[in-house]
Amino acid sequence: MNMKFNPMLTPKKMLQKGIFGGTYFSRLIDIEDFPSNWFCELDKKYYLSKNYNIETNYFKIKSGLSQKQWEVKGWIHRDDPRGWFEWYCKYSLGRRHEDDARQIKRWLAFCGPKGRWRNIIYRKIYNADCKIDFSWNISRRIQQSLLHWSYVVNEDDYENWKRSNVS
Repeated sequence: MNMKFNPMLTPKKMLQKGIFGGTYFSRLIDIEDFPSNWFCELDKKYYLSKNYNIETNYFKIKSGLSQKQWEVKGWIHRDDPRGWFEWYCKYSLGRRHEDDARQIKRWLAFCGPKGRWRNIIYRKIYNADCKIDFSWNISRRIQQSLLHWSYVVNEDDYENWKRSNVS
């Protein structure tokens, strides 16, 4: 397996921060298939909401595509009908699967060291001449999307990005 696959957050921490408008476990998958400690002391609005609620998202913004759009784009494997995050939940619990290489490749392309959205957000932060600690309002939609992929903007990666991308 690719050693560059190193998500920053566990599924539990992602849920606690606020992802997918709180709707992720509202259909197609059963939370009983996952550790109960992921959900204890977490308001159900963060994972079982029938309606997308931007207030449950960490960056308080709608981000991502709909289930139907994921399906049309071919991003869904039959064993993980809710997509990447479902795959990641199962992967983090030790499951290894025929879809691992594809999902890791998708993660790397999105937010790995050379990932498109990781590089875009750091370019935007750099162009805004903003410190990482104050980057909350820079492209919140991109940052929420990165969080959906278990990536959080951080000082170390930003400094590495600057060394590689700024003359």
